[in-house]
Formats: sequence, C-alpha cells, structure tokens
Amino acid sequence: MPTTKIFGTESAANKAIGGIPTIHYFDFLSRGRGQVVRLMLIDAGAAYKDVRYSFDEYPEQKQTGVIAKMNPTGNVPIVEMPDGKILTQSYPILRHWSRLFGAYDGKTEEEKYFADVICDIVIDWRTLFLAAFFSANKAEDYPKHKSGKRKHFLDALERHLKSNDLSSRGPFVIGKEITYADLVLFQIMHDEELTRDGKKELQNYPRLAQLASAVEGRPNVKAFLESDAYLG
Repeated sequence: MPTTKIFGTESAANKAIGGIPTIHYFDFLSRGRGQVVRLMLIDAGAAYKDVRYSFDEYPEQKQTGVIAKMNPTGNVPIVEMPDGKILTQSYPILRHWSRLFGAYDGKTEEEKYFADVICDIVIDWRTLFLAAFFSANKAEDYPKHKSGKRKHFLDALERHLKSNDLSSRGPFVIGKEITYADLVLFQIMHDEELTRDGKKELQNYPRLAQLASAVEGRPNVKAFLESDAYLG
C-alpha cells in the first residue's frame, strides 16, 4: 500500500493554486521529477499531501490501479487537486503553477524563453541520467554517463549561465529572481549527487555551484533540507 503524509500548513500559496494538492509519486527519497513538483510547493510555502508508491507496487497501480485511472499514460507524478482536476507531466505542472503564483516564470518574454531553454536542456540530461542510473548494467553504464553525457550537459549549462546577460545579474537563471528552471536544474544536480560534500564535484562549474547554493539558501528550502522530511 502507498504511504500518505501531509506536509506544511495551508497558506495563501495554496489559495493561489486552488487548495492543497495531492502528489502521487514513487517512494524515491527526495529525488526525481516528482520531487521538483514538491520543491516548488515547499519554496512557495504551500501545504501538500504526499502519496508515495514503492517501485514494486507501481506496475500494478500503472496497469489497473489508481494511477491508471488518473493518467492514461500511467506515468507519475500525478497531482490531484481538491476540485477533482488532475495534473500530469512535471514541467507543465511547474509552468502552470508559476502562472497561478504569478512567480517562478520570469516577467518578460526574454526571461520566460531563457527559463524554458534551461529546463529543456535538463529534460534531455535527465532522460540520459535515468537510462544509465536504472540500467541493468549500471556498474558500467553510470560511470560512462558521468564522464560522458553528464559532463557534456554540465559544460553546456555552465557556458549558458556565464554568457547570458540575464544570468550575469544574479545567482539564478534569469538573475535575481528564482524561476521554475532553477528548481529543475537544482533537482538534477541533487539527483546526480553533485550538491553533496560541499559541491566538490562542481568545483569546475562555479556558476552552477552558485545557483545550487542560492536555491539551497532560500528559507523554506533550507528548512526542508534540514528537516526529517528530507530523505536524501
């Protein structure tokens, strides 16, 4: 059976998005596409209900269970809203909530575009990361990924952030204001364990390290990372 917990206290942020959402996702520590959905709610100060499925029980849920009933693709995360609306696909959920919050999405078309660019790069990176991490031959495939494709994406993102006029204004993707793209980028760096041990694996990527530190330093995120709710 999936585990269910409620985190946070209902706030104005919940009112903005239509109440307390229920997030259906894997029991995958504080990682993955579903975690970045939680992370936005945490940063915004919104309460949420967290339903976690083990990897063993997920196939049945995907075939005939509650997940199959809520999402035709059988994929998670799935967000259930109090009015019965079902939200699917991580990054569209983030963009949708950004518009409802009136934040996290940039103010100008240039800012919105660049946030989307960074997010799309991370989507490509995450696809390759998951293929290597969950490979039947992980012992060989994941080290190859780290020295190959992962390095390629780190190099590209570092260059983007260093060369873009918006990024030069502050620690985040578009400067001083955080966007959903910062959360997406932070989450993949976290999941690849690049934010551990003083970010030593980001020592050749100072701009990415700066962004990760800026996300970690946000009050609600910092409190979460120091709490029992953070599972690693």
